[in-house]
Amino acid sequence: MSFFLFLTLITGGVYPLVTTALGQWLFPTQANGSLIFENHELRGSQLIGQNYSDPGYFQGRPSATADMPDNPMASGGSNLAASNPALDKQFADRITALRAANPDASATVPVELVTASASGLDPNLTPAAALWQVPRIAKVRNVSAAWLREKVVAATHTPLLGFLGQPVVNITELNMALDAHKDN
Repeated sequence: MSFFLFLTLITGGVYPLVTTALGQWLFPTQANGSLIFENHELRGSQLIGQNYSDPGYFQGRPSATADMPDNPMASGGSNLAASNPALDKQFADRITALRAANPDASATVPVELVTASASGLDPNLTPAAALWQVPRIAKVRNVSAAWLREKVVAATHTPLLGFLGQPVVNITELNMALDAHKDN
């Protein structure tokens, strides 16, 4: 009985407190949700996508969350099989809408602008998917496409050690950079 109480104290009290303290000390940003602040105002998290529908913003991956886009309380995929006709219709509708909103871009729509991630909350796109949106945003914001491409390149995060993963662009951070330019 005393051994049980000892293990309960260690695994239920000491271990969680030690790991929490180490996490706060070694990785304070990550331990607190990788939050993004602008002028001391919370704008979001680096880990959760946001729904940008305005044509003057870079738009992220479609969200498969249930009641509203990018709802972290309803994380999950669509659960539609690849052979499901409803999934094919969703893809076709998304491609049609993306091409209509961005007629000056290439006809080949990057796949991550059409498919949701497994969690439905992915905040990142590949640089190619962000660059595909440049003609639309340049026209709406009345800025040069070259300037926008520079912003995308500057916002690109390279993979760990240069080869573990792929380069990604956090859409929330990129859109915040666009808003910072607008305010200047």
